Amino acid sequence: MQLTSEIIELTCPESDIYNRLSLDNKHILELGCGSAVKTRDIAKTGVKRQVTALEVDEIAHKKNMQISDLPNVKFVLAGAQDIPLEDESVDAVFMFKSLHHVPADLMEPSMHEIRRVLKPGGLAYISEPVFAGEYNEILRLFHDEQKVREQAFNTLTKVVSEGLFSLLEETFFYTPVHFEDFTAFENDTIKVTYGDYRMDDDLYNLVRQRFGLHMGDDGAHFKHPVRVDLLQKP
Repeated sequence: MQLTSEIIELTCPESDIYNRLSLDNKHILELGCGSAVKTRDIAKTGVKRQVTALEVDEIAHKKNMQISDLPNVKFVLAGAQDIPLEDESVDAVFMFKSLHHVPADLMEPSMHEIRRVLKPGGLAYISEPVFAGEYNEILRLFHDEQKVREQAFNTLTKVVSEGLFSLLEETFFYTPVHFEDFTAFENDTIKVTYGDYRMDDDLYNLVRQRFGLHMGDDGAHFKHPVRVDLLQKP
């Protein structure tokens, strides 16, 4: 397993990666579903998919509970370290860029919980942002995630080395990121409900200035490197 890769040749939306999997007629668990964008895509693509979507942020969960057009999705307020599901009741688990948001001392217990609820042969799809790239260089000005991303990776390598999971595939790709303007970037990254990114005027202006270097006629475009570890429960 590799934390990062110097050569990344694939550029695509992440849906191109996870839609390769066979998910029809499956019970799917998403941990840290956020605003349920990927939840919606998974639930509406294919047939007879039952989705349980967990979110620990109460504000995001409250908004998700207002969603009325996803009858095959159950939204639950809970964290990955304490999944309110029966043993061996899930076919696939997804964590989209959320393992590094789990407190460090709860990362490994969360992976044990994932293993508990997965059926034998079930899949755990863990995507994590790679600490590199121009987009990351802006984010790290006010929220440096290098340490927690490394902790998340170390947790994955540990559970694989101990035999709790086997590694089926490790994929590196660039996912396109677009913002119409700085306000869109601010709303999506700085004013998120799960973060408390307090900045003085100097830092705020620096972030705005660095972002502005990437603005064009149609907004700012980035290629954000991502790693996906596809694990399987024995």
